[in-house]
Amino acid sequence: MSGPTVVALMWEARAADGRGAELLEWARAQELAPAPLRRETFRAPQDRVLVITWWEAAHAEAELPELPEPAAGLTTRPVHRWRFESLG
Repeated sequence: MSGPTVVALMWEARAADGRGAELLEWARAQELAPAPLRRETFRAPQDRVLVITWWEAAHAEAELPELPEPAAGLTTRPVHRWRFESLG
């Protein structure tokens, strides 16, 4: 049986027109419990916000805290989410 690995969760959303700063502020204010090993927040053209969190977990499908969907009207589409397992 293998031990814990590092899992990266990626959360990406596109803000509604003119609401990029609000989405960024909202994403930064979201607390995760427990806290991840590491967390970084990025922004990109078209008012997109990306949050990557790193976790120690048994596998990529482990139950981990994730950022929720923002309030209706703050984004142009549903949030995109991806999970990656570190290969060391």
